Amino acid sequence: MDKEPGSLIYGLLGYPVKHSFSPSMHNAAFGALGINAQYKLFEVKPQDLGSFMGSLQQEGISGLNVTIPYKEKVLEFVELDREFAYLKQLRAVNTIVAGFGPLWGFNTDVPGFSRDLKENINPAGKKAVILGAGGGSRAVAYTLALEQAKEITVCDIDTDRAKGLVEMIKSIFPSCPIRFAEGIERLDIVSKDILINATPVGLKDADPCLVKQEMLRPGIFVYDLIYNPAKTKLLALAESCGCKTSNGLNMLLYQGMLSFTKWTGKEAPYEVMRQALLDSLSAL
Repeated sequence: MDKEPGSLIYGLLGYPVKHSFSPSMHNAAFGALGINAQYKLFEVKPQDLGSFMGSLQQEGISGLNVTIPYKEKVLEFVELDREFAYLKQLRAVNTIVAGFGPLWGFNTDVPGFSRDLKENINPAGKKAVILGAGGGSRAVAYTLALEQAKEITVCDIDTDRAKGLVEMIKSIFPSCPIRFAEGIERLDIVSKDILINATPVGLKDADPCLVKQEMLRPGIFVYDLIYNPAKTKLLALAESCGCKTSNGLNMLLYQGMLSFTKWTGKEAPYEVMRQALLDSLSAL
């Protein structure tokens, strides 16, 4: 692995990861604070995950962000900080701190998503729909439950996965009105207040739009965790229907700032990291 002498290595673990803006954001922050470190992309195939995780210290990797499809799978390799007790129930890790002892797992998606969501809409008392039941969806569902959404409905092509997410949230918030629906057509999105896409559908140009025009109405807040492309087919459709929309760029920023602080112990430079993301977006 190429490495500058004396520099620390951080990076993003996932499959795929080539679309990520995280390197520009974190490398800008390292530069601004004079930290001798590099942030890289680690695109690791599923069959190679175990060997990769076992080699972190040997390769001199000091910390990781984790994205699709490994937020749940890395749990078997990390210890969970008691301060973040909910992680044992949430079962999704997006930040790993590596040293010479055990690997420590955290989830900065929850506070990152919560901050971004509440800057757009107060979820309290709102009816919400989540598309997808993977690692990102767990942070989304947890946040909506914590903020006392009136109703949460989850849909995933894998029904057992959706049921598992519902059961997980109920184990943490027993009175939470959360359920799963078999198929997008049964979500009754038009009667809801918030629609969140937490699937990877939309990352590729060839991906379909998961929602039909007749399912939307003005007044629904449509949030897509995808930020590259900045406007997915779902967001373009939602805008044409008069919906308020947001992509996941600010969530990426906020969770990234928290990860940066976990790794370095220093306050993340907000303006520097934000501008780096905007520059990456404008360069597309």
